[in-house]
Amino acid sequence: MMMKTGLLALVATFAMVLSGQSAETTVKLSDVHLCCQSCVKGVNAAVGKVEGATATADKDAGTVTLSGPDAATVQKAANALVKAGYFGKSSDDKIKISERSGAKGKNVQTLKVDGVHLCCGKCVKAVDEAVKSVSGVKAHTAEKNAESFEVTGDFNDKEVFTALHKAGLTGRVGK
Repeated sequence: MMMKTGLLALVATFAMVLSGQSAETTVKLSDVHLCCQSCVKGVNAAVGKVEGATATADKDAGTVTLSGPDAATVQKAANALVKAGYFGKSSDDKIKISERSGAKGKNVQTLKVDGVHLCCGKCVKAVDEAVKSVSGVKAHTAEKNAESFEVTGDFNDKEVFTALHKAGLTGRVGK
């Protein structure tokens, strides 16, 4: 009888452990701008501020895998990445990558852009290629380690952010 009780307790404990493990949420973000080890460090720093979340960045593949105990934690980690200037496509429809840049979809001559990840010259080059792909853009002032930059010309403000997103970066309209 004691052996049956012990066995039942062991099975119950094992079932509880398994049910606790299945609650973990993981999502892979693809097409993220990760040109150098500093970009990877930036991802880890951003996600490191979210309690319970972890990030695994694959620089060569341009992916970031986010994990956490539940979907809410992973969503907070995704939000932290966007806030740090990164962008990507989520493998899980429940984890949203915010596209809220504050752009109004109007033509402008000058646009201040805040919060784009610009740790190195390769990041600046990615911004240069993205921004200059937008019809009407004449120039920008993005530089390494800048917290903001200006885009000038005669262009649609929302198209600038769409181009940055395609490059795996994001930002928001500055003031």
